[in-house]
Order: sequence, then structure tokens, then C-alpha cells
Amino acid sequence: MIRALRSVLEPFILALLGTVVLASILPARGSFASWAGYAADAGIVLLFFLHGAKLSREAIWAGARNWRLHLIVFAVTFILFPLFGIGFAALPFVPEALAAGLLFLTLLPSTVQSSIAFTAIARGNVAAAICSASFSNLIGILVTPALVALLMHMGGGGGVSLASVEAILLQLLLPFVAGHVLRPLIGGFVGRHKALLGIVDRGSILLIVYTAFGAAVVEGLWRRVSGTDLALLMALCLMMLALILAVTWFLGRVMHLPREDAIVLLFCGSKKSLASGVPMAGVLFPAAQVGVVLLPIMLFHQFQLIACAIIARHYAEQADEEKMTDG
Repeated sequence: MIRALRSVLEPFILALLGTVVLASILPARGSFASWAGYAADAGIVLLFFLHGAKLSREAIWAGARNWRLHLIVFAVTFILFPLFGIGFAALPFVPEALAAGLLFLTLLPSTVQSSIAFTAIARGNVAAAICSASFSNLIGILVTPALVALLMHMGGGGGVSLASVEAILLQLLLPFVAGHVLRPLIGGFVGRHKALLGIVDRGSILLIVYTAFGAAVVEGLWRRVSGTDLALLMALCLMMLALILAVTWFLGRVMHLPREDAIVLLFCGSKKSLASGVPMAGVLFPAAQVGVVLLPIMLFHQFQLIACAIIARHYAEQADEEKMTDG
């Protein structure tokens, strides 16, 4: 367990928490806020351009044959998870702003890097995980905004307007497609400079978080969210994570999935993407609402990493023991 916890207590998580603290103490104001907003928009474009450039067609085709598994993961991610979100958001003791963030969390696509990494650690079907996670993120560019428009009714303009649709096309979909189309030209560079691109990737997220939380702080975020609210939100995120992990594990057994595919369902179906959620929230919601909307996904992200790291290590130890027994 200690090794699993160390694997997720990485500098990026600390940097993310530090960014929230910095935005709370020194939020961007005035002309600096405008320039920071432009930089955050550029970061969103760059983020999705790199995601498109990193998407391997060969890996997709290698795992695409397992369509039954991918349909199950899709149903859990974009049907079952949102139903949980509707239920949690409807709880009478949950403040409206936090309820909106909880619902938005459940509408997001699955993670890519961590889902694949944990599947590999647990000795699961890595090719299928690559396909499911990549497909989830690709279709999530369109499905998540559609679900927001369908399910979220927030005061202050939340939802998908014509301007939001234009922003989605220009800031998310177009850069993603451009990056994927240019993959034959830049794929080698992307492969050789994964560390540098990882810094750009995570740096973009930190910049977006800083501007979003800074704008929310200026609008009175921490006056609206008390310590009690934060503790309640943490408990609800933990409950939701425990519920979805139990359901995905149960589905794998009931549907008699092979062990390797059941691991894919467990990790790809139970995860929600901070990397996609942060820029999407910046596009879909007014600046004053983004900080509150992002609180649940930021908390859920940390909890899912810790829980999945422990579970993946457990599966790996089981596989090693079985291998030794068979040997």
C-alpha cells in the first residue's frame, strides 16, 4: 500500500494544490487577468492539439475489435455515471453550486494515461484499455457538452450556448483533429520528447486551474464554500468512487468478462479525466462559476489515483502469485 501511495503522491498533485493556494491568495486581476485568460485559452488549444497528436491509430485498431467491452465502458462512463451524478446532485443537503460540480464530474470522459498505466500494472488488456480510454476522450469532446446542455440547469448562464458550441469547435475539436491529422509529421517528435510534452501538458492544466480559481476567488468562492461544505464534498466524492468501483467490479463478474478485460472495465469505467474536465469547464461555464464546478473533479481525481493505485498493485500481486503457482 505504501508503494502505491508513493506512486500517486507525485509533484504534479502537489503543484495542483499549490496552484489552488496561489490562486486563492494572489488571484489574477485587471489587465493581468485578461492576459492570463488569453494564455489559458492558448493552453486549452495546445492541450487538445497534443492529445490528438499522441493518439495512435495503430493502437486504436489493435484494441477496437473488442467492441463488446468498449460498449460496456462507454455505457458506464456516459450513462451509468451521469445517473449517479443526478442522484448525488439531488440530495437535499448538497448546496446548489457543489451539486452542479458533482454532476459535471460525472459527465466527463475517462482518463487516458492513468487508466492505461493502472491496467498495465494490474496485468490487464492494455490494447483494449488504450482503445477504450482514447475512444472515451475522443467522443467526450462532443458527448460531454451535449450532456451538460441536457442535464445541467445552472443560474448565471451555465450550459451550452451557440458561443459555447463555437468555442468547443475552435478550442477543443479543431485542435484535436489537427493534431491527429499531423501525427504522421510530428508523431516522431512527440514520441521522442514525451517528458517535454508532459511538462507542456501539465503546465497548461495548471495555468487553466490558476485562472479559473482566481476568477472564482475574486467572485467570492471561499465565502460561498465553507469548510463544512468542503468536508461534505470530499465524503460525497469518496462515496461516488466506492460505488462506481463496486459496480464496475460486479459488472465484470456478472458478464463473465476475462480477467484482463474486467480490469479494463474497472479502471477505464471508474475514472474521470481532470485533463479534459478543466479545459471543458473553462469553455462551457462563466468564469465566476468555473472554480466551484471544478472542485469535485479535483478532489475525485486525487481519490481515484490513490484507490486505483492500491487496486492495481493488488491485482499485480495476485497475477504474480498465480504465475508462481502455475510455474
